[in-house]
Amino acid sequence: MSESLTLGCPHCGAINRVSQARLNDGPKCGRCKKALFTGEPVALTADNIRVLVERSELPVVVDFWAGWCGPCKMMAPIFAEAARELEPRIRFAKLDTEAEQALAGRFGIRSIPTLIVFRNGREVARQPGVLQGSQLRQWLRPHLA
Repeated sequence: MSESLTLGCPHCGAINRVSQARLNDGPKCGRCKKALFTGEPVALTADNIRVLVERSELPVVVDFWAGWCGPCKMMAPIFAEAARELEPRIRFAKLDTEAEQALAGRFGIRSIPTLIVFRNGREVARQPGVLQGSQLRQWLRPHLA
């Protein structure tokens, strides 16, 4: 990886270049001036996936979920806690498979919850099912920037 990373703004969709050395300094978007990292998972949609996942040089872990799914509800607080702990070394995002069925199909989601880690827009790891907090952190460790 280079000294700086390309990151999409979760608020306005602008592409930003951020020095890796400054990731922990609370970087803000050059366009909208809002924080690039909030410590909370970002909601992915067909409109923002290109900016937040495909063009991101920072690894992104996506939780594919649905509101009716009991195991997804169990995974949600674990995923949110990991986001508070591990951002900005990895971006956390959630994709509602009911609202974004075409995207879920594009990624071959057969069961939920399913976690996928993307690096430079490409899938590098996949994990179906609920993970406990320590299991999630251990699974993500090799993918942290």
